[in-house]
Amino acid sequence: MKKALITGGSGQDGILLGCYLKSMGYAVTGMVRGLERPLSGGVRRRLVPEAEGWEAVLAEEAPDEIYHLAGDSFAGRPNEGPVQMLESNVMLTARLLEAALRAVPQSRVFLAGSAVALGDPLYSPQNEEAPRAAVSLYGASKALLHPLAEEYRRDGLFVRIGILFNHESVLRPERFVTRKITAAAARIAAGQQQELLLGNLDVTRDWGHAEDYVRAMPLMLQSDVQEDRVIATGQGRTVREFCRVAFAAVGLDYLKYVRTVPEFWRPAEAVPLVGDSRRLREETGWQPARTFESLVEEMVAADVERVAGRSPGWRLEEGRWIREQGPVRLEGNPVF
Repeated sequence: MKKALITGGSGQDGILLGCYLKSMGYAVTGMVRGLERPLSGGVRRRLVPEAEGWEAVLAEEAPDEIYHLAGDSFAGRPNEGPVQMLESNVMLTARLLEAALRAVPQSRVFLAGSAVALGDPLYSPQNEEAPRAAVSLYGASKALLHPLAEEYRRDGLFVRIGILFNHESVLRPERFVTRKITAAAARIAAGQQQELLLGNLDVTRDWGHAEDYVRAMPLMLQSDVQEDRVIATGQGRTVREFCRVAFAAVGLDYLKYVRTVPEFWRPAEAVPLVGDSRRLREETGWQPARTFESLVEEMVAADVERVAGRSPGWRLEEGRWIREQGPVRLEGNPVF
C-alpha cells in the first residue's frame, strides 16, 4: 500500500485529492491546522507541526508521495499581510523540502504552483516555458517555488511542480469570484438577494474542475520525468460567460441582475491567461473530464441546495469543509 501525505488537507484540493488517493488504495494522511473535525473518506488527519517539526513528522509518516498543497491560495491582497503570505507560500515549502531531503529522500514531492506566477503573459496559451513575471505578491511567492524545486532536485530529491490554472468546485469559499457568482445566482433566484456587483466581466480565465486537476497530481509523481507541467483545460472563458451559465442554470438572465462597479474593476490582460497542457497530456494521458458548463451548473446546484437549507453534500463548520453522508463522485464513479 502506498502512503501519501497531503499538506492543506482541509482545503478544496486537499479534500478532493485525499478522496481520490483513498479510492486508489493509498493510505493518506492530511495535515490540518486543527483536529476538531474529521477529514473525509477515511483520510487520517494530523496536526501541522511547528516550523522545525516537519522532519520528525516525515520520518514517522514515511510517505512515498508528498503533495504540498498548503499555503495562501487567494490572489488578492493577503488578509494577514505580506509576511504571512511569504511564510505560507515560500518558507513552509522550503522547510518541507529540506525535511523531505533529510528524512525521506526516496519520496516524491508534488508542489502546487500557479499560473498567477506568469503575471501578464506575452503569448497565449502559456506552456512551461512562459516567462514568470508576477505582478502580485501572491504570484511572486508562487514563482519562487521554481528555483526552490531546482535546488532540491540538484540535491537528489524528486520534485515536480504542477502549474495550476484556475480550478473550481463546490468547495470554493465565496471570496473567490466563481462562488460569489454561483451563490448570488442561487440567492437571487430564491428572492434573498437583489443584484450581484462585479468588476470587469471581460476578464478571461482558464477554468477547470478541481476534481480533474487533482487526478493529474499522482500521475505526475508516478512518471519518472522530473519536469514541471501545466495543468489546464486550454479553454479561456470570461467572467461574463461564467455569469451567463450560472444564472441560466436557475432560469434567469444575468443581464438583469449583474452590475459592474468601479471598486471591483480590474483591466483585462492584453493576452488571456490560458494554459497549454499538451506536455502533461502526452506524458500521462491525462484529460479533463468535466466541461466548463457542467462545472458551473454543479456549483449553482450546490448553492441552490444551501439556500434551501438542504445539504449539498458538504457543509462548512468552523472554517472546515465536512463531507455529508453519500458518495462523492470522481470521473462518474463513487469514491466512498
